[in-house]
Amino acid sequence: MDPAHVFVFGVMGYLYLKWKRKRRTWVHEINAARPTHGHFVTLYRPLRERDPAKFFNYMRMSIASFDELLSRVREPLTKRDTNMRPAIPPEEMLVITLRYLGSGCSLKDLHYSFRVGRSTAGEIVRKVCQTIWETMKGECLPRPTHTACLEIAAGFWERANFPNCLGAVDGKHVRIVKPPHSGSLYQNYKHYFSIGLLAVSDANYSFVYVDVGSYGKDSDSTLFRNSTLWNEIESGTLNIPRPAPLPGSDVTVPYAFVGDEAFGLSTHLLRPYSGTHLTVKKRVFNYRLSRARRYVECTFGILTTSGGFYIDRWM
Repeated sequence: MDPAHVFVFGVMGYLYLKWKRKRRTWVHEINAARPTHGHFVTLYRPLRERDPAKFFNYMRMSIASFDELLSRVREPLTKRDTNMRPAIPPEEMLVITLRYLGSGCSLKDLHYSFRVGRSTAGEIVRKVCQTIWETMKGECLPRPTHTACLEIAAGFWERANFPNCLGAVDGKHVRIVKPPHSGSLYQNYKHYFSIGLLAVSDANYSFVYVDVGSYGKDSDSTLFRNSTLWNEIESGTLNIPRPAPLPGSDVTVPYAFVGDEAFGLSTHLLRPYSGTHLTVKKRVFNYRLSRARRYVECTFGILTTSGGFYIDRWM
């Protein structure tokens, strides 16, 4: 066949396929209705203007708390409008993220309720969460000072009768979708995929340390050994007070964290005695340690209920 004929047939085939191909719109009609039908306009604004109680139920925080958080993240979240489309304002980005965190809805749910694309919703959630962390981590989770450690220990002695305690430590699994090409790294002992979260709380039900991102297959003990907290303990860079005498005694013991039987015993981490035939002293010790350790469990409970975070994600 003549090369010119081949070229002509090729061009004709290309034009035919182009004609047959369905024309894709730049913005889907569902998303195009965002300025008038999205929840940011139809639900968030009316609740904010007329019903503070339902606003709290919807956003899991008061209007004042929302405005304070928005003032912290507004500048880094602000984007310029383009010739193609206007940028989503920081206020709407924060609303989308808080609904995702507080209700347990999927990105598909956000797509239909806020009239944004699923990929756009995912980018918004990641961006806002990262911005909140970078903006407020120094204030909400400051590095413990020597004085702060002594105050934490005083709180545990006053509330749980457990001396020289730097905090109660516990691990949780956050359910995730299996990452591509990850094998069984994120599959935990309950046979679902998760990432590990390690947290330490004080006796006032406040988190003082958080480490998240470990493989789901890791145990609580492995989470602790792989955490930055353990690295600082081992390197001596954590502001741990010097060993001090127990109340009413001349016996000097180090300051330590308390955990359950899943953690390994070390100089700065105490766990309960194992076994059933324990002496009275060991049973009393286990009881006191359990009273101190329950503070981190209660703190997680407050986070997943009063804080509004979707409880099915925390196991």
